[in-house]
Amino acid sequence: MRTRNTDKQQLVKEKAIALIVKLGFQGFSMNKLAMESRISVATLYIYYKDKDDLIKKIGSEIGNNFFCETLKDFSPEMTFRDGLRQQWRNRSRFALEFPSEVACFEIIRHSAHGEFIMSGISANFKEVMGAFFHNAIARKELMPITLEVFWSIAYGPLYTLLRFNAEGKSMGGKPFELTEALIDEAFELVIKALKP
Repeated sequence: MRTRNTDKQQLVKEKAIALIVKLGFQGFSMNKLAMESRISVATLYIYYKDKDDLIKKIGSEIGNNFFCETLKDFSPEMTFRDGLRQQWRNRSRFALEFPSEVACFEIIRHSAHGEFIMSGISANFKEVMGAFFHNAIARKELMPITLEVFWSIAYGPLYTLLRFNAEGKSMGGKPFELTEALIDEAFELVIKALKP
């Protein structure tokens, strides 16, 4: 039995992410991945049982990295303003540092594998974010609101700005580059909208 080479496995992951982002699931195949990685198809099966296994493992790894990064320097006991600001910092930092991984994760999350990937999110992440939400309402820093509406208002503007930045353009094709001033402007409007 052949052994795993961690450098080669890392290369395969990087190439798989790039191909999924570039080709989507319809164009992605193990044969294309092997060619792009300059290894045999048989070598891929040392690392992954099949294409679905590869996609699930890559999606889970990216998701776990993202959710771990999201909780850096964050506590559910923080004031709503400080906690949400830290969330914006963490989420934007990850998106800006790992744009291919974020794009790949979004493709996987909206696929048939999405439910599997999201079910693997650590219970700790859900618990921490739930506590932050409920603490902010209890302290009257956040208006009572459904979780889904909160999520849309609290994070939707940030993710729209990050998408504009990733695409290099905003509405109508106007060139766009994300700045701290734009993040601050959007953040202040979000805080204003969510205050009781």
